[in-house]
Amino acid sequence: MAKLLYLVHRLPYPPNKGDKVRSYHLLKHLVAHHEVYLGTFIDDPEDAVHIERLRAMCAGLFVAPLNPRRARIASLAGLARGAPLTISYYRDAGLTRWAEAVASEHDIAATVVFSSAMAQHVPAALKRPVLVDFVDVDSAKWTAYATEHRWPLSWVYRREGERLLAFDRALAARSTRSFFVTHKEAELFRQMAPECAPVVDHFGNGVDTDFFAPDAARPSPFSANEIALVFTGAMDYWPNVDAVTWFAQDVLPTLRQRWPLLRLHIVGRSPTRAVLALAGEAISVTGTVPDVRPYLQHAAVVVAPLRLARGIQNKVLEAMAMGRPVVAATACTEALAAGPDEGLLPAADTPDYLRHIESLLKAPDEAKRLGQAARRCVLARFGWAAHLSRLEPYLPIADRQAPAEPEPSAPQGGSPTTGPVARA
Repeated sequence: MAKLLYLVHRLPYPPNKGDKVRSYHLLKHLVAHHEVYLGTFIDDPEDAVHIERLRAMCAGLFVAPLNPRRARIASLAGLARGAPLTISYYRDAGLTRWAEAVASEHDIAATVVFSSAMAQHVPAALKRPVLVDFVDVDSAKWTAYATEHRWPLSWVYRREGERLLAFDRALAARSTRSFFVTHKEAELFRQMAPECAPVVDHFGNGVDTDFFAPDAARPSPFSANEIALVFTGAMDYWPNVDAVTWFAQDVLPTLRQRWPLLRLHIVGRSPTRAVLALAGEAISVTGTVPDVRPYLQHAAVVVAPLRLARGIQNKVLEAMAMGRPVVAATACTEALAAGPDEGLLPAADTPDYLRHIESLLKAPDEAKRLGQAARRCVLARFGWAAHLSRLEPYLPIADRQAPAEPEPSAPQGGSPTTGPVARA
């Protein structure tokens, strides 16, 4: 079995938000064929209960605590160094030392980096192959944020876009292969970093269709006298906050005039004050829920009015897997290369959202048919195994296969390559 170093910017379990879904399934894929040494951060104390699950999957584990507020303050040091703030945000001497110990004690055959900021922890002694999963062109995302904020944040975000692009170009140029979540994101990076074009690739997100599946016995979380629209996602993520705020102001009031029983349910962890302020007769803000599937399965329509997010949205794939039609921003539908006949209706502006949502509400049988088509689309095209196989040509050849998820059994503590685990 080849030994791999895998560096991830956030604990890849539980897979309850977009980046963690992708990083977790990548981890599962790697441990099925290799011995994996995982170095990562934990930014939510509630996730600490899952550390042992990851320890059982990996040959070695190091988890560095990350306090988001303190990390944001510490990241300002990047201003003085001329570096991207993102790099300072994820700087940790303990994680760097652990990775260096792994490199010195083990014959690491390849390194996989999830999120470019984690490349700073790759030991200098480790040469290629280094595979980087950038996921999105984050520098373009920061630049887009700048247009949505006033000075001084607009200046900070624009600067971050410029500095991060320079960092990512240098990283991609010295990497064996760089991956993005869609062909469109990969092509955007090629245009922004033409010298890196030969090593740029992509692999899409998938969805666990066994877990995200309709169940006739699953009860509805909604009142009998309401028509439920549903949006899901981490509600401290700015593109999600922007999406529901815009939808609540520009789309929902008109829909409510025509459909008084209509109610928007914003389902997701850590709602910001701006999101909580939306709660009322027309809008429910749930916060964390034990299971998102009932909300998706029993929604009349699922919406994803994301104006700032990039790439494939797991929230859209999960809703489609649950057999529901989705009305989403055009950028989301283009990333998935799916259309209305597959239950994914594109919307570019307020009239588009009104037209599509009303057409689905007026014809529930047609909405059901489109939901079934959406699930068929996901089953046919969005399995994880097919997507992750794109990495295989750049990884060591596995000589035998190990269980993907062994039962947790490893003890606490250990040598520098099996622990310790730093806790928040």
